[in-house]
This record gives sequence, structure tokens and C-alpha cells, in this order.
Amino acid sequence: MGNRSTADPDVLLAGRGPGAGAAAGLAGPGAAALVGGVLLIGAVLAGNSLVCVSVATERALQTPTNSFIVSLAAADLLLALLVLPLFVYSEVQGGAWLLSPRLCDALMAMDVMLCTASIFNLCAISVDRFVAVAVPLRYNRQGGSHRQLLLIGATWLLSAAVAAPVLCGLNDVRGRDPAVCRLEDRDYVVYSSVCSFFLPCPLMLLLYWATFRGLRRWEVARRAKLHGRAPRRPSGPGPPSLVPRLPQDPCGPDCAPPAPGPPQGPCGPDRAPPAPGLPQGLRGPNCAPPVPGLPPDSCDSNCAPPDAVRAAALPPQTPPQTRRRRRAKITGRERKAMRVLPVVVGAFLLCWTPFFVVHITQALCPACSVPPRLVSAVTWLGYVNSALNPVIYTVFNAEFRNVFRKALRACC
Repeated sequence: MGNRSTADPDVLLAGRGPGAGAAAGLAGPGAAALVGGVLLIGAVLAGNSLVCVSVATERALQTPTNSFIVSLAAADLLLALLVLPLFVYSEVQGGAWLLSPRLCDALMAMDVMLCTASIFNLCAISVDRFVAVAVPLRYNRQGGSHRQLLLIGATWLLSAAVAAPVLCGLNDVRGRDPAVCRLEDRDYVVYSSVCSFFLPCPLMLLLYWATFRGLRRWEVARRAKLHGRAPRRPSGPGPPSLVPRLPQDPCGPDCAPPAPGPPQGPCGPDRAPPAPGLPQGLRGPNCAPPVPGLPPDSCDSNCAPPDAVRAAALPPQTPPQTRRRRRAKITGRERKAMRVLPVVVGAFLLCWTPFFVVHITQALCPACSVPPRLVSAVTWLGYVNSALNPVIYTVFNAEFRNVFRKALRACC
């Protein structure tokens, strides 16, 4: 992202003439850059397209984490389509830029935006997973898809905001060399590096650390319950039941019909009905409306027994085993998706950290001599990361691996 000043001065002079740059570029390192660039572009396009198609067609892969993975794959696809062809063209020319300065500015802006979008997508995953682990009840109540779309939209808007100054003329400086494509403003180089890498990376790592620490605690508690080490429920009187207890009939279970004459107490013919909402089929034939002065829990012997009243008055509930299995299934799928994340983040940092260190060193220390070959090497390393992610998903996620195999069999 950013600096493209990798050209040797002799190559720049040779590239001034018509066709001279192409002739010089296709010999030696230029040929290697062309072959490597074509292979890299093909790998990025094929792998990330397969990721997007797999998540779109396979229901098992449609998890919250994988929605961010698709956004990350989209950034890599755009990088392969919009940035890598022009970068490879420049590398074939030995680092010389033979196209218009406006196209160079567009290349720099797209490069900054897409690289920033990649790391912001990883940050969005870390935020989403941290919320899911830290406040799971609130996370499950709120709309998941709405929250993920909001995070993904914010990711791309912030990435575009970081890159916008280049398109607004920031790169048009006096004395600009048209044969070199790079970010000309050193202050902007520092600003973009901090916003795109040095600020979000520590935040992302901190959130991932907190997330996996919470998951580890949850896993320890779950295993303790499975092995019977969880505290048992005391045999004595426990907490009050959530089911409302109905008072027992004061007449006992074998209430006889009353004798003719005045009522002998609360067991008279005027009895209160069972609990509100009880179906008519459970009411006895002698259940009459309540009489003022009589307790509302009086009932006739022909009314429904208390157990039937409880069963009829409560709404049907899903068995707890079914709810637990459903939650465990969803949680297990998310855990499988999250196992890939440390490898994805590690690969990203491994590929892009050298570039940003070299990049900001050039901006902060103009007198420091950075070899052009080093700049070219760390830039290539950063772009290789776009081809690594599909390989990581295939190796570390069995569901992705199975879908990839199906797709390859269908194509072949």
C-alpha cells in the first residue's frame, strides 16, 4: 500500500523512450515479475471467489463470522482486479511508471482503501466476537444480521475516508516525478499508516485476547458440568418454582356433594371456577361463578385437579434438552469458524507488518537509505496475503474444505 518508488534510476532513464521500458522489463526480473503477478492474480481471484460462492450456497457456512470473511474476500477480489494488474505492470517495467499521474493517484487511493478494508474487517470480526462472548444474552436478543451489516458498512466507509485525500488532490505536489508512482505527502503516509495498521492492530489483538480468554473460561465450565463436577442442587427446599402453585381444595380430594339446605361452608354448591384460562373441558359440571365472601380457590369435587389445572394454565414450552442442543449446535458452529481467526490474523500481520515498518520509516526518516529491492519485496509479501486466506480456510476449517471439494469436483 502506498509507496511504489522501487525503480532503479538506470531503469527509469531507459524507460523514457518508446518501447524501451517494455524491452528492459521483460528481461530478467521483469519476466519473473510478470509470471509471478499472473499467478498471484489468478490465485487471489479463484480462491476468494470460491470463498464467496461457498458461503452463499452452503447453509452450514452462513455464520456471523463468515459474513465478515466474505467482506474480507471481497476486498481481496477488488485488490486483484483493480490494484494488482497495475502494480505488476509497474514491476515489469522495473518500477518505472509510464502511465498518467491521474491513474497513479487512483491506484494509490484504491490500494490504501482495500488494504485498510482488510484490516478493518478483521477488527470488525474481533468486535462482533467480543460482544458475543462478553454479553451473550444481549447479543442473541438483538438482530444479528442488522448488526453485522452495520459493522461491515462502517468498515468500508472508514476505509474510503482514509483513502479519500489522495483522490482530492493531495498527491499533486510541485516537482512531482511522473516516472514514479508513490504517495508524495509524507504527513499523509504517516496518517494512513497509523489509521490503517498501527492503531487498529493493537486494538484488534486486545479484543481477540479478551474473546478467547472468555471462550476458554466457558469451555472449562462446560467440561466441568459434563464430568459431573458442577455443584449439585441441594436436596432441601430450593428456590420457589416459577409455576404458580394453586391452593389445595379445602374439602380434600373426596369432597361429597353438599346436603340439601344452606351451604355448610366453602364447599357449598356455589364454587369458584378453576384458574383463569382453563379450558371448559376441564371444568366440572357444578362449577359455578364465585360468590362474594367465599375464597376464590374453592372448587367442586368435579372440577379439574390441581395438576391438570397447572398443565392447562401454562403455555407449551420447548423441552430444555432441545433448547440446549440447539444452542450447543449454533455455538459449536461458531467455535469452528472462530478457530480459523487466529491463523488469519497471524498471516495478515506476518505479511503486512514488514511493509508498514518500511513504509513509515521512509516517511519519518527521509535521510535513511531503503533499498528499492526491499521495498519491492515487502510490497509483494503484503499482496501474497490476499491469496493465503482461502488456503487457510481450507486447511483449518472442515466445512470450508468439504464445500471446496464439492465445487472442484463439479468444475472438473
